[in-house]
Amino acid sequence: MTDAQIRIEPITDKKGRARFVDLGRAFSAEVENAVPQLRGEQLELVDPDKNPFFRHARAQLFIAHRNGRAVGRISAHIDELALDMPPEQGFGPGTGMFGYFDAEDSEVATVLLRTAEDWLRDQGMNRVVGPISMSIWEEPGLLVRGHDHPPLIMMGHHPEHYAGWIEACGYERAKTLYTYDLDITVDFPPIVQRIVKSTTRNDRIKVRYVRKDHWDEDAEIILSILNDAWSGNWGFVPLTPEEVKHTGKKLKTIIHEELNMIAELDGRPVAFMLTFPDINHVLLKNKGRMLPFGWLRLLRWVRKPVGSEMRVPLMGVLKEFQGSRLASQLAFSMISQIRENSVGNFKSKRAEIGWILEDNQGMVAIADAIGSSINREYAIYRKSLGTN
Repeated sequence: MTDAQIRIEPITDKKGRARFVDLGRAFSAEVENAVPQLRGEQLELVDPDKNPFFRHARAQLFIAHRNGRAVGRISAHIDELALDMPPEQGFGPGTGMFGYFDAEDSEVATVLLRTAEDWLRDQGMNRVVGPISMSIWEEPGLLVRGHDHPPLIMMGHHPEHYAGWIEACGYERAKTLYTYDLDITVDFPPIVQRIVKSTTRNDRIKVRYVRKDHWDEDAEIILSILNDAWSGNWGFVPLTPEEVKHTGKKLKTIIHEELNMIAELDGRPVAFMLTFPDINHVLLKNKGRMLPFGWLRLLRWVRKPVGSEMRVPLMGVLKEFQGSRLASQLAFSMISQIRENSVGNFKSKRAEIGWILEDNQGMVAIADAIGSSINREYAIYRKSLGTN
Protein backbone atom coordinates (compact mmCIF):
# COMPACT_ATOMS: atom_id res chain seq x y z
CA MET A 1 0.00 0.00 0.00
CA THR A 2 1.10 3.57 -0.57
CA ASP A 3 1.42 6.39 1.94
CA ALA A 4 -1.79 7.84 0.51
CA GLN A 5 -3.72 4.90 1.90
CA ILE A 6 -2.46 5.65 5.43
CA ARG A 7 -4.49 8.39 7.07
CA ILE A 8 -3.02 10.29 10.03
CA GLU A 9 -5.41 11.55 12.68
CA PRO A 10 -4.21 14.29 15.08
CA ILE A 11 -5.64 13.68 18.55
CA THR A 12 -7.30 16.73 20.04
CA ASP A 13 -9.64 15.63 22.83
CA LYS A 14 -10.19 13.31 25.78
CA LYS A 15 -11.87 10.57 23.74
CA GLY A 16 -8.99 10.66 21.29
CA ARG A 17 -6.45 10.30 24.09
CA ALA A 18 -8.36 7.28 25.36
CA ARG A 19 -8.19 5.69 21.89
CA PHE A 20 -4.48 6.55 21.73
CA VAL A 21 -3.83 4.78 25.05
CA ASP A 22 -6.01 1.78 24.18
CA LEU A 23 -4.22 1.36 20.87
CA GLY A 24 -0.91 1.24 22.71
CA ARG A 25 -2.32 -1.33 25.09
CA ALA A 26 -3.44 -3.45 22.15
CA PHE A 27 0.03 -3.37 20.62
CA SER A 28 1.63 -4.20 23.96
CA ALA A 29 -0.66 -7.19 24.43
CA GLU A 30 0.89 -8.76 21.34
CA VAL A 31 4.49 -8.40 22.57
CA GLU A 32 5.98 -11.37 24.39
CA ASN A 33 6.91 -10.59 28.02
CA ALA A 34 5.26 -7.15 27.96
CA VAL A 35 3.35 -6.26 31.15
CA PRO A 36 -0.08 -4.56 30.93
CA GLN A 37 -0.08 -1.36 32.94
CA LEU A 38 -2.97 0.31 34.74
CA ARG A 39 -5.04 2.12 32.15
CA GLY A 40 -5.84 5.02 34.46
CA GLU A 41 -2.12 5.69 34.98
CA GLN A 42 -1.50 5.63 31.25
CA LEU A 43 -4.36 8.05 30.58
CA GLU A 44 -3.02 10.45 33.18
CA LEU A 45 0.41 10.58 31.52
CA VAL A 46 -1.03 12.00 28.27
CA ASP A 47 -3.59 14.29 29.93
CA PRO A 48 -2.46 17.95 29.98
CA ASP A 49 -4.80 18.63 32.89
CA LYS A 50 -3.32 15.90 35.09
CA ASN A 51 0.35 15.52 34.17
CA PRO A 52 2.47 18.50 35.37
CA PHE A 53 4.96 17.75 32.60
CA PHE A 54 2.64 19.74 30.32
CA ARG A 55 3.19 22.90 32.39
CA HIS A 56 6.51 23.21 30.57
CA ALA A 57 5.84 21.13 27.45
CA ARG A 58 3.58 20.93 24.44
CA ALA A 59 2.68 17.81 22.51
CA GLN A 60 0.68 16.40 19.63
CA LEU A 61 -0.54 12.82 19.54
CA PHE A 62 -1.21 11.02 16.25
CA ILE A 63 -2.99 7.80 15.27
CA ALA A 64 -2.42 6.15 11.89
CA HIS A 65 -5.35 4.47 10.09
CA ARG A 66 -5.43 2.15 7.11
CA ASN A 67 -8.63 0.84 5.58
CA GLY A 68 -10.57 2.21 8.54
CA ARG A 69 -8.42 0.43 11.10
CA ALA A 70 -5.94 1.97 13.59
CA VAL A 71 -2.47 0.66 12.72
CA GLY A 72 -0.07 2.84 14.70
CA ARG A 73 0.51 5.80 16.95
CA ILE A 74 3.19 8.35 17.86
CA SER A 75 3.65 11.50 19.92
CA ALA A 76 5.64 14.58 18.97
CA HIS A 77 6.50 16.85 21.87
CA ILE A 78 8.69 19.71 22.97
CA ASP A 79 9.93 20.20 26.52
CA GLU A 80 10.72 23.86 27.11
CA LEU A 81 13.08 22.95 29.96
CA ALA A 82 14.99 20.60 27.65
CA LEU A 83 15.44 23.45 25.17
CA ASP A 84 17.36 25.35 27.85
CA MET A 85 19.87 22.55 28.42
CA PRO A 86 23.37 22.50 26.86
CA PRO A 87 23.36 20.77 23.44
CA GLU A 88 26.26 18.54 24.48
CA GLN A 89 23.91 16.99 27.05
CA GLY A 90 21.56 15.69 24.39
CA PHE A 91 18.86 18.33 24.09
CA GLY A 92 19.27 22.10 23.83
CA PRO A 93 17.77 24.72 21.50
CA GLY A 94 15.81 23.34 18.55
CA THR A 95 15.47 19.80 19.91
CA GLY A 96 12.09 18.10 19.87
CA MET A 97 11.16 14.53 20.75
CA PHE A 98 9.01 11.65 19.61
CA GLY A 99 7.56 8.92 21.77
CA TYR A 100 4.72 6.42 22.27
CA PHE A 101 5.80 4.79 19.04
CA ASP A 102 3.85 1.75 17.81
CA ALA A 103 3.38 0.58 14.24
CA GLU A 104 1.93 -2.43 12.45
CA ASP A 105 4.64 -2.50 9.79
CA SER A 106 7.59 -0.56 8.43
CA GLU A 107 5.44 1.51 6.06
CA VAL A 108 3.26 2.74 8.92
CA ALA A 109 6.39 3.38 10.98
CA THR A 110 7.87 5.55 8.24
CA VAL A 111 4.70 7.63 7.88
CA LEU A 112 4.36 8.10 11.63
CA LEU A 113 7.97 9.19 12.10
CA ARG A 114 7.67 11.58 9.15
CA THR A 115 4.48 13.02 10.65
CA ALA A 116 6.15 13.63 14.01
CA GLU A 117 9.15 15.20 12.29
CA ASP A 118 6.95 17.52 10.22
CA TRP A 119 5.07 18.68 13.31
CA LEU A 120 8.32 19.37 15.16
CA ARG A 121 9.74 21.19 12.15
CA ASP A 122 6.61 23.36 11.97
CA GLN A 123 7.19 24.19 15.65
CA GLY A 124 10.66 25.50 14.81
CA MET A 125 12.68 22.44 15.79
CA ASN A 126 15.74 21.37 13.80
CA ARG A 127 16.50 17.99 15.37
CA VAL A 128 14.56 15.16 17.00
CA VAL A 129 15.45 12.73 19.80
CA GLY A 130 13.50 9.64 20.79
CA PRO A 131 11.70 7.57 21.65
CA ILE A 132 11.03 9.35 24.93
CA SER A 133 7.54 8.76 26.29
CA MET A 134 6.88 11.50 27.25
CA SER A 135 9.20 13.02 29.84
CA ILE A 136 12.81 11.87 30.08
CA TRP A 137 11.85 10.81 33.63
CA GLU A 138 9.09 8.48 32.44
CA GLU A 139 10.10 5.96 29.75
CA PRO A 140 13.25 6.95 27.85
CA GLY A 141 14.60 4.80 25.06
CA LEU A 142 13.69 1.79 22.96
CA LEU A 143 14.36 -1.70 24.29
CA VAL A 144 17.01 -3.28 22.04
CA ARG A 145 18.30 -6.03 24.34
CA GLY A 146 16.55 -8.03 27.04
CA HIS A 147 13.33 -9.00 25.29
CA ASP A 148 13.46 -12.48 26.82
CA HIS A 149 12.17 -11.44 30.25
CA PRO A 150 9.44 -9.09 31.55
CA PRO A 151 10.37 -5.54 32.53
CA LEU A 152 10.27 -4.32 36.10
CA ILE A 153 8.28 -1.37 37.42
CA MET A 154 8.34 1.78 35.27
CA MET A 155 10.35 0.25 32.42
CA GLY A 156 9.37 0.09 28.75
CA HIS A 157 9.19 -3.08 26.67
CA HIS A 158 9.11 -2.95 22.87
CA PRO A 159 9.18 -5.35 19.90
CA GLU A 160 12.65 -6.19 18.58
CA HIS A 161 11.87 -5.02 15.03
CA TYR A 162 11.13 -1.41 16.01
CA ALA A 163 14.85 -0.58 16.12
CA GLY A 164 15.32 -1.51 12.47
CA TRP A 165 12.33 0.53 11.38
CA ILE A 166 13.57 3.62 13.22
CA GLU A 167 17.13 3.27 11.93
CA ALA A 168 15.82 2.81 8.36
CA CYS A 169 14.29 6.29 8.65
CA GLY A 170 17.70 7.90 9.10
CA TYR A 171 18.01 7.79 12.89
CA GLU A 172 21.33 7.12 14.58
CA ARG A 173 21.88 6.05 18.15
CA ALA A 174 22.56 9.00 20.44
CA LYS A 175 22.88 7.18 23.75
CA THR A 176 22.56 3.74 25.29
CA LEU A 177 21.01 3.09 28.71
CA TYR A 178 21.68 -0.09 30.67
CA THR A 179 19.97 -1.93 33.48
CA TYR A 180 21.99 -4.28 35.66
CA ASP A 181 20.79 -7.56 37.13
CA LEU A 182 21.90 -8.49 40.64
CA ASP A 183 21.50 -11.64 42.73
CA ILE A 184 20.96 -10.06 46.15
CA THR A 185 21.11 -13.35 48.04
CA VAL A 186 24.89 -13.32 47.53
CA ASP A 187 27.06 -11.19 49.80
CA PHE A 188 28.96 -8.34 48.21
CA PRO A 189 32.69 -8.84 47.52
CA PRO A 190 35.06 -8.34 50.49
CA ILE A 191 36.34 -4.98 49.23
CA VAL A 192 32.79 -3.59 49.19
CA GLN A 193 32.14 -4.95 52.67
CA ARG A 194 35.30 -3.24 53.93
CA ILE A 195 34.16 0.08 52.45
CA VAL A 196 30.77 -0.30 54.14
CA LYS A 197 32.40 -1.04 57.51
CA SER A 198 34.64 2.00 57.20
CA THR A 199 31.55 4.12 56.65
CA THR A 200 29.86 2.89 59.82
CA ARG A 201 32.93 3.99 61.78
CA ASN A 202 32.76 7.52 60.41
CA ASP A 203 30.80 9.63 62.90
CA ARG A 204 30.29 12.37 60.31
CA ILE A 205 28.17 10.08 58.13
CA LYS A 206 24.61 9.07 58.91
CA VAL A 207 22.58 6.89 56.57
CA ARG A 208 18.87 6.94 57.40
CA TYR A 209 15.60 5.63 56.02
CA VAL A 210 13.12 7.97 54.39
CA ARG A 211 10.24 8.86 56.65
CA LYS A 212 6.84 8.01 55.27
CA ASP A 213 5.16 10.28 57.83
CA HIS A 214 7.40 13.11 56.50
CA TRP A 215 7.41 11.94 52.90
CA ASP A 216 6.75 15.36 51.35
CA GLU A 217 9.75 16.79 53.16
CA ASP A 218 12.03 13.90 52.23
CA ALA A 219 10.81 13.98 48.62
CA GLU A 220 11.93 17.61 48.43
CA ILE A 221 15.33 16.65 49.85
CA ILE A 222 15.66 13.91 47.24
CA LEU A 223 14.68 16.36 44.47
CA SER A 224 17.30 18.83 45.57
CA ILE A 225 20.04 16.19 45.54
CA LEU A 226 18.82 14.69 42.26
CA ASN A 227 18.73 17.98 40.37
CA ASP A 228 22.30 18.70 41.50
CA ALA A 229 23.73 15.19 41.14
CA TRP A 230 22.35 14.56 37.66
CA SER A 231 22.70 18.09 36.28
CA GLY A 232 25.76 17.23 34.17
CA ASN A 233 24.35 13.96 32.83
CA TRP A 234 23.35 13.42 29.22
CA GLY A 235 19.58 13.84 28.86
CA PHE A 236 19.12 15.69 32.14
CA VAL A 237 16.08 17.93 32.47
CA PRO A 238 15.35 19.34 35.93
CA LEU A 239 12.28 18.07 37.73
CA THR A 240 10.02 20.89 38.85
CA PRO A 241 8.62 21.08 42.39
CA GLU A 242 5.17 20.44 40.94
CA GLU A 243 6.38 17.26 39.23
CA VAL A 244 8.04 16.06 42.43
CA LYS A 245 4.91 16.65 44.46
CA HIS A 246 2.78 14.88 41.85
CA THR A 247 5.16 11.91 41.53
CA GLY A 248 5.74 11.70 45.26
CA LYS A 249 2.02 11.43 45.89
CA LYS A 250 1.72 8.60 43.36
CA LEU A 251 4.75 6.73 44.69
CA LYS A 252 3.92 7.01 48.37
CA THR A 253 1.74 3.90 48.30
CA ILE A 254 4.67 1.72 47.23
CA ILE A 255 7.29 3.39 49.41
CA HIS A 256 8.68 1.15 52.12
CA GLU A 257 10.93 3.11 54.45
CA GLU A 258 13.61 0.44 54.82
CA LEU A 259 14.11 0.31 51.03
CA ASN A 260 14.74 4.04 50.51
CA MET A 261 17.57 5.96 52.10
CA ILE A 262 19.08 9.41 52.52
CA ALA A 263 22.73 9.85 53.49
CA GLU A 264 23.86 12.83 55.55
CA LEU A 265 27.30 14.31 56.09
CA ASP A 266 27.56 16.41 59.26
CA GLY A 267 23.76 16.55 59.27
CA ARG A 268 23.51 17.74 55.65
CA PRO A 269 21.71 15.50 53.12
CA VAL A 270 24.21 14.65 50.39
CA ALA A 271 23.00 11.41 48.78
CA PHE A 272 19.94 9.21 48.32
CA MET A 273 18.85 5.87 46.92
CA LEU A 274 15.31 4.83 45.96
CA THR A 275 14.17 1.22 45.63
CA PHE A 276 10.74 0.04 44.49
CA PRO A 277 9.27 -3.44 44.78
CA ASP A 278 8.25 -4.69 41.35
CA ILE A 279 4.52 -4.16 40.93
CA ASN A 280 4.65 -5.58 37.41
CA HIS A 281 4.29 -9.20 38.48
CA VAL A 282 0.97 -8.27 40.12
CA LEU A 283 -0.16 -6.32 37.06
CA LEU A 284 0.69 -9.35 34.94
CA LYS A 285 -1.64 -11.49 37.03
CA ASN A 286 -4.33 -8.79 36.93
CA LYS A 287 -3.82 -8.22 33.19
CA GLY A 288 -3.58 -4.52 33.99
CA ARG A 289 -7.10 -4.39 35.44
CA MET A 290 -8.35 -3.36 38.87
CA LEU A 291 -11.71 -5.13 38.54
CA PRO A 292 -13.25 -7.38 39.61
CA PHE A 293 -10.58 -8.56 42.10
CA GLY A 294 -7.38 -6.97 40.85
CA TRP A 295 -7.59 -4.19 43.42
CA LEU A 296 -7.60 -6.71 46.28
CA ARG A 297 -4.51 -8.51 45.00
CA LEU A 298 -2.80 -5.15 44.49
CA LEU A 299 -3.72 -3.93 47.97
CA ARG A 300 -2.30 -7.05 49.58
CA TRP A 301 0.90 -6.72 47.59
CA VAL A 302 1.36 -3.04 48.48
CA ARG A 303 1.15 -3.83 52.19
CA LYS A 304 3.80 -6.55 52.06
CA PRO A 305 5.42 -7.37 48.70
CA VAL A 306 6.98 -10.63 49.91
CA GLY A 307 9.21 -12.27 47.32
CA SER A 308 9.13 -9.22 45.07
CA GLU A 309 12.01 -8.35 42.81
CA MET A 310 13.42 -4.89 43.47
CA ARG A 311 14.33 -2.05 41.16
CA VAL A 312 16.70 0.80 41.97
CA PRO A 313 15.61 3.51 39.50
CA LEU A 314 17.39 6.47 41.05
CA MET A 315 20.35 7.25 43.23
CA GLY A 316 22.59 10.25 43.44
CA VAL A 317 25.39 12.02 45.29
CA LEU A 318 25.85 15.80 45.29
CA LYS A 319 28.14 16.86 42.48
CA GLU A 320 30.78 18.27 44.82
CA PHE A 321 31.45 14.79 46.19
CA GLN A 322 31.27 12.80 42.96
CA GLY A 323 34.44 10.92 42.12
CA SER A 324 35.57 10.98 45.75
CA ARG A 325 36.04 8.16 48.24
CA LEU A 326 33.07 9.55 50.15
CA ALA A 327 30.77 9.04 47.17
CA SER A 328 31.72 5.36 47.01
CA GLN A 329 31.25 4.97 50.76
CA LEU A 330 27.76 6.47 50.64
CA ALA A 331 26.68 4.49 47.60
CA PHE A 332 27.93 1.14 48.87
CA SER A 333 26.51 1.74 52.36
CA MET A 334 23.02 2.47 51.03
CA ILE A 335 23.11 -0.41 48.56
CA SER A 336 24.33 -2.80 51.24
CA GLN A 337 21.65 -1.85 53.76
CA ILE A 338 18.85 -1.98 51.22
CA ARG A 339 20.09 -5.36 49.97
CA GLU A 340 19.97 -6.76 53.50
CA ASN A 341 16.49 -5.35 54.08
CA SER A 342 15.21 -6.65 50.75
CA VAL A 343 16.37 -10.16 51.55
CA GLY A 344 15.58 -10.12 55.28
CA ASN A 345 12.26 -8.27 55.30
CA PHE A 346 10.82 -9.13 51.90
CA LYS A 347 12.48 -12.46 51.01
CA SER A 348 13.65 -10.94 47.73
CA LYS A 349 16.24 -12.69 45.61
CA ARG A 350 16.87 -10.37 42.70
CA ALA A 351 17.19 -6.67 41.92
CA GLU A 352 17.79 -4.44 38.93
CA ILE A 353 19.72 -1.19 38.94
CA GLY A 354 19.02 1.32 36.22
CA TRP A 355 18.76 2.97 33.96
CA ILE A 356 22.50 3.77 33.88
CA LEU A 357 24.04 5.78 31.05
CA GLU A 358 26.66 3.81 29.11
CA ASP A 359 29.31 6.46 29.86
CA ASN A 360 28.42 7.08 33.52
CA GLN A 361 31.74 5.74 34.73
CA GLY A 362 30.97 6.14 38.42
CA MET A 363 27.72 4.17 38.34
CA VAL A 364 29.11 1.56 35.95
CA ALA A 365 32.02 1.02 38.35
CA ILE A 366 29.63 0.58 41.29
CA ALA A 367 27.48 -1.86 39.32
CA ASP A 368 30.56 -3.88 38.40
CA ALA A 369 31.96 -3.81 41.94
CA ILE A 370 28.85 -5.41 43.47
CA GLY A 371 28.81 -8.20 40.90
CA SER A 372 25.85 -7.13 38.74
CA SER A 373 25.66 -7.64 34.98
CA ILE A 374 23.85 -5.90 32.12
CA ASN A 375 20.53 -7.55 31.31
CA ARG A 376 18.61 -4.87 29.40
CA GLU A 377 19.66 -2.18 26.95
CA TYR A 378 17.70 0.82 25.71
CA ALA A 379 18.62 3.04 22.76
CA ILE A 380 17.78 6.70 22.32
CA TYR A 381 18.01 7.90 18.72
CA ARG A 382 18.54 11.27 17.08
CA LYS A 383 18.07 12.82 13.64
CA SER A 384 18.52 16.20 12.03
CA LEU A 385 15.36 17.90 10.78
CA GLY A 386 17.15 20.18 8.36
CA THR A 387 15.33 18.78 5.35
CA ASN A 388 12.19 16.77 4.60
